[in-house]
Amino acid sequence: MASKANGGAVRSPWRIIGWGAAATLLVAPFVAMQFTRDVNWTASDFMLFGFMLLAVGLPLELAARYAHDRHYVAGAALALLGAFLVTWANLAVGIVGSENNSANMLFFLVLSAGAAAAVVSRFRSLAMSRAMMGTALGLAVAFAIAVSLPTDEPQVSHLRNFAGTSVFAAFFLLSAWFFRRAARA
Repeated sequence: MASKANGGAVRSPWRIIGWGAAATLLVAPFVAMQFTRDVNWTASDFMLFGFMLLAVGLPLELAARYAHDRHYVAGAALALLGAFLVTWANLAVGIVGSENNSANMLFFLVLSAGAAAAVVSRFRSLAMSRAMMGTALGLAVAFAIAVSLPTDEPQVSHLRNFAGTSVFAAFFLLSAWFFRRAARA
């Protein structure tokens, strides 16, 4: 339930939960660094992660505020979460090979194209559905290209990488489904 406070602004417990979760995620590595040497973040790591959390939180906040359909908000949340996870995995360990494998840049290219399609569509539900389906397909194509490129890295089984990419693509497919439902409303 949302309540009116502060001169008519809508306050929702979901906002508090969401921003609280973001703050917890940002503080967790700092706490872990106090107990183990396995976690060793620099100030720039914290700044980048904070920026990534804002890059998800602020657009989601806008979608929740201005969208009049819960399916649209769910679609936006899944798309933003999918983009966050692709970015995080790619920066941390790389989706194909290590984080230093230049083929991983293809995944950032796909995310950029999906974001551009969302902007060009002016965030309309049906067009957003198509953009998210395109993003899911783009991730699959990026994976196929990335594993076919020659690399100096030791060859590893791509089954785990394929599973991870499939999970990321599933976020965008589910997002597309929610945007499609919002378009019908």
